[in-house]
Amino acid sequence: MVSNPLRLTGVSTVLIASLCTTCHSFIPSSSPRSKPIYGLQASTKDQSDLDDRISDFCKGTNEFWKTLVIKPVRDYVEIQPAGSARNDTFSKLVAPPEIPGIPRPVWLTILGSVPTGLGWYGYYKFSVEEELYQYELTTETNGDGRVSGCGGYGTLFPFVYGILVGFPMQLLHVPGGGVIVEAAALWILLGQLNLYRRVNELCEEKRDEMGMSEPPLHPWWALLPPPLDVVVGLRQVHFLSEYWRLERGEEYDKDVIAEDLFPFISAPRFSLKEFFRTPSMWFWFTKDWKDLEIGFLKD
Repeated sequence: MVSNPLRLTGVSTVLIASLCTTCHSFIPSSSPRSKPIYGLQASTKDQSDLDDRISDFCKGTNEFWKTLVIKPVRDYVEIQPAGSARNDTFSKLVAPPEIPGIPRPVWLTILGSVPTGLGWYGYYKFSVEEELYQYELTTETNGDGRVSGCGGYGTLFPFVYGILVGFPMQLLHVPGGGVIVEAAALWILLGQLNLYRRVNELCEEKRDEMGMSEPPLHPWWALLPPPLDVVVGLRQVHFLSEYWRLERGEEYDKDVIAEDLFPFISAPRFSLKEFFRTPSMWFWFTKDWKDLEIGFLKD
């Protein structure tokens, strides 16, 4: 949902963008839901070995960073069964992760994030990553417990500790501080790209129930400058929330922010050109505006 957390040097930005794009496009997911990308297909044995290595790396990363978190925090955020949290707004904001995950619509995410200066969004990020991690562990179709993400601990805390260590080092001009900060930024950005990929895969499973003909997100939009990276982030919040709602069998509850005030959040997937030439999907007050007839914006 948030824009890239740090302002990086020009060279680093190019390297990060190249690495993220390469990783996202050509590294197969460890999830059996995944399909070969761009026609790249390994043999069954090679694919299985790669899936195992990715899963082992993700599990090891999550477990390692979990050991660096104090026990009272670990106990509080321990995964809970669905329905453990009460249905009132405050309870959902402070609830530990559940499996299947808690539907957190856009209005709830904004309500928690804005008053806390995006502090609560860090908890959101931890929760959705941990929910997806635990969900993969328990629901993989082949029963082997493979995962394709590093969970809440392995995704969020390398970034948190990297900033806590790297920023003071930078301020004190200690060598290596900038490298640590940029590594932390790269890690959280790669995690965001992977999250978008996983949300697309989940939505693909319920495409009929969700009324979509294609996955809703362009993961590479995470690399775009603000506010375009925020556009895909808000869409991720909405569609993941809808997936969990359906998975838990909960009743539909309209998200006014995503469906009325900012229609682009809940719209079917669109290209950048389509977004710029279609003001009717921008805001509630532009819903009746006609499409812009500009040559370079046509597909």
